[in-house]
Order: sequence, then structure tokens, then C-alpha cells
Amino acid sequence: MSARLTPGDEAPAFTLSDADGNEVSLADHKGRKVIVYFYPAALTPGCTKQACDFTDNLDLLAGAGYDVIGISPDKPEKLAKFREQESLKVTLLADPDKKVLDAYGAYGEKKNYGRTYMGVIRSTIVVDEQGKVEHALYNVRATGHVAKIIKGLGI
Repeated sequence: MSARLTPGDEAPAFTLSDADGNEVSLADHKGRKVIVYFYPAALTPGCTKQACDFTDNLDLLAGAGYDVIGISPDKPEKLAKFREQESLKVTLLADPDKKVLDAYGAYGEKKNYGRTYMGVIRSTIVVDEQGKVEHALYNVRATGHVAKIIKGLGI
């Protein structure tokens, strides 16, 4: 498990495939603020709630200068199904090797019902226009998280 990011850190660069197999890089968003959120698995209840919340608030976030990218270890085909089934408008990226998840400190040891295992730590990183970490939130809840981000960013 890699170290967690903190405000002021350089956001790790990445290039991943989206739901359509197109490559998307963090560098593509230079000059805009980016909310990068990490979630465990497409088509699961918590992740669906979170993705729908981001989609519902996308116009508000975009109007305030934020792009939204969701990253999970799912393959692009599953992300496409997720997007279609839930009418999602956020950019979904596939990280099956978990390299970006690891670089952002969003993959590591988790505890659930007394069991310890490795998995995706639901996290949100806000990156500023220069590619620096502005906010780093780890172990966030799927429900109500987007509202907290909007409030925290003063939108």
C-alpha cells in the first residue's frame, strides 16, 4: 500500500482507458480542477449511488470549473454497461492493474466484519489547475459524499 496523498502533493500522472476504450490522461485536464474519485466496483449499490450523485451534480460542478473522473479496477466493458444502465455522465476509467489506485493511496488493507483483506479504499482527491492535490479524502461514505464535497469546496 502506498502512502496517502496530502494537500500540496503533486497528483500522480495517469493515462487509463475509459468505458469506450479511449485513453484519458490527467494531463488532458490541465488548467481545470479535477475531482478524481476511486470506488470499488461498478454495478454495486454504494458505487451506483455515488456515481449517480456525481452525475446529478455534474452541471453544478462543471459550472464551478471541476471535471469529474471515477476510477475503479473494473474493465472498460463493465464500465460501459454501468454507464448505460445508470445513465451516468461522469468519465469512468478502468484501472485493472490497480497502479493508479495504488499511486493515489486508494488501494490497501481494509477491515470488514472482523476480516482483513486488500481492496479499494473509497477515496476522493481534488486536483487543482496546476496538478497539485487540493483535498485528499479517504474512507469516504458513498451516500452523502458528493453533497459534502460541494459544501467543502464552497460551491
